[in-house]
Amino acid sequence: MVNKKYMKKLLIGIIVLSIAACGPSKDEQAQNEFENQLAADSTNSGGPEISPEVIASIIESIPSPLEISVLLKESGTKYDVALLNASSNTSKYNSNYSKSLNLGIYGTDLGYTNIYSQNQDGLDYMSSIKELADGLNIGQFFDIETIGKLATNSNNLDSLLLVTTQNFNAINTYLQDQERSHLSVLLLTGGWIEAIHITCQVSSKDPENLQLQEKIGEQKIILENIMLLLSFYSETYPNIATLMQDFEELKGAFDDIEITTIYKESTMEIVDGVMVIHDNSESNVNITTENVEEIKNLISKIRSKIIS
Repeated sequence: MVNKKYMKKLLIGIIVLSIAACGPSKDEQAQNEFENQLAADSTNSGGPEISPEVIASIIESIPSPLEISVLLKESGTKYDVALLNASSNTSKYNSNYSKSLNLGIYGTDLGYTNIYSQNQDGLDYMSSIKELADGLNIGQFFDIETIGKLATNSNNLDSLLLVTTQNFNAINTYLQDQERSHLSVLLLTGGWIEAIHITCQVSSKDPENLQLQEKIGEQKIILENIMLLLSFYSETYPNIATLMQDFEELKGAFDDIEITTIYKESTMEIVDGVMVIHDNSESNVNITTENVEEIKNLISKIRSKIIS
């Protein structure tokens, strides 16, 4: 049984560090509210847009690469830069589609390097992130000097999470104003893919670590939420439609996993003047090593298409 009270901080990791919040959504009512809001947004004129409320709902259901990295480090797993997308690959990404997805991926990679205090690798990823952000014309939202100081000091983690949250909110608003809100979804998706890729790779080598297996199983509901967002744009953007097809296959692998949730009241605390909600609910995840292997292989196939 997994207690999910790590870092419920409403952030997305693509903007330099993490994707936030762990675990699946807690009840069908919340999920239905999200779907209804998404449907309402799709009727807006002037092209597809996703409201900040919908983005906030999705962020709450996305796993934190920081949480996963902490879990890996605490289990004794050694740092392995080979698991990450090489920071030198930025020249490969020429379209807005590939830049957005890989910006998300690099954000997760930076979070991983931070937890393991690999400062030089972290600086390399910050440079790559800045390059892709500039290519998407959103580089103005990145205060690299400030983020660099925070990212190389894990004692400033809460402050860095706050900066990344504020950055994503600003970027999402900016992209919606420019009718490019699909890029926000791709940023989120890329970060999630990398987090699950790292977890699956480590879990495959450590099949006795049930925490990692359960963490992978929890992504079943999160994948469904991400697919809802992607489907919103699949008719407009062929490359997103292709990604959706790959995710349909991945969803099939998750269908065999059963999740039951025991609700417990959330708690709150103030961090740097900001209220943070900790989700104390617990989930039982029925997942096997065979499930993990299948998901790992499918995630690797999807990721290879994105980073190549």
